[in-house]
Amino acid sequence: MNTTPAASEFGTLKTLRTVILASGIMSLIFGIVVLVWPVKSAMAVTIVIAVYAILAGLMSLVNGIRSKGVGGWTRAGLVVLGLVFLAAGIVAFGNLGESTLLLAVFVTTFIGAAWIIDGVVSLFSLGVKDRALPGATKAHKGWSIFYGIISVLAGVFVVISPLMSALWLWIFLGASLVAMGIIGIVRGASLDA
Repeated sequence: MNTTPAASEFGTLKTLRTVILASGIMSLIFGIVVLVWPVKSAMAVTIVIAVYAILAGLMSLVNGIRSKGVGGWTRAGLVVLGLVFLAAGIVAFGNLGESTLLLAVFVTTFIGAAWIIDGVVSLFSLGVKDRALPGATKAHKGWSIFYGIISVLAGVFVVISPLMSALWLWIFLGASLVAMGIIGIVRGASLDA
């Protein structure tokens, strides 16, 4: 077995190239799927979450029923948690379209709320004298104000119109995956292995 530095480096480059190419190809494929079939791909994400909920529910139920040496309230809590997860998964499968819309609105609303909070925190940090925070120095103050205002406005827009925002975020995700996939493929192919 040859363990010279050149052979080891060649093996590492070959592995790295394979990983980057595979990642780029997967990203490109997922991006195309999201862009060509936005509703079906969003439903596929909902299906994955519903399957997770059912599996987590079954595991919690089994854990609650079979646990020995655990208090009764803990076991009851695990059983109730399992039933809630199971119900959520079954309802999601039974109403896949509505569950997908609800998931999109829910996630997008939280993103909007996070942007609002981030903007408010940015604006309130302007008066703090700690140089570790952006906005504490004169050079960063203008950028922090700009960032805070844009973040609050974007967050308010997303919260006011979560479904439209979810659609645009989904399209942006698909386009980003396509771009990253193409760049990853070119990057991986250009490695000398």
